[in-house]
Amino acid sequence: MIQNDPTPDDLPLLARTPAAWAEIAMSDPRALLSDHAYLEKKAAANALELLNRWPEPTRPEEWTRTLAAVASDEAGHLSGVVRLLNERGGQLDRVHRNDYARDLRRHVRKGQGPEELLDRLLISALIELRSCERFRLLAAYCEGRDPVLGRFYRRLWSSELGHYRVFLRLAGGVVAAEEVESRWREMLRIEAETIAAQPTGPRMHSGWAG
Repeated sequence: MIQNDPTPDDLPLLARTPAAWAEIAMSDPRALLSDHAYLEKKAAANALELLNRWPEPTRPEEWTRTLAAVASDEAGHLSGVVRLLNERGGQLDRVHRNDYARDLRRHVRKGQGPEELLDRLLISALIELRSCERFRLLAAYCEGRDPVLGRFYRRLWSSELGHYRVFLRLAGGVVAAEEVESRWREMLRIEAETIAAQPTGPRMHSGWAG
């Protein structure tokens, strides 16, 4: 049992995913695992890309060390998801899209130096935060139904919680704390609208009916 498990009230999301979402997401476990694998791949690539985004001539050692560690974690998650997918007779879909992440990234203030980097870090934090919430719901749903997946999702929600906190901490090194807080509140509102607008289905960042 993970100590200090996050509860819904611990997460600052403005739109809460209903528990019924997990049943819809698990209607096709192989499709969900395939989608999840691509998300882990993109998360690893995002951390590596951010590693070179520090706006100053000399990057702090913590910046590179931390993002390299996040990339390593995400690559490990990818390996685990692919293994589970293969064990269940599935394979990665040839084409993948994540409209949720794409819609969030439309709000990045491109070409504005520190503001662009801040937005990229906050969106990374939001995606990890939403994933943390979703893994918690999936772990609860799978308990007694699919213990292997249940244990896997339980491990992941703790990791995603840590990554969300890491991205917020890194954001605090880019601009003043007041600017981080103001933009974070705005991005939380945008995220709530974005996730609610997604269609339902067996995807990690799908929406919910009703």
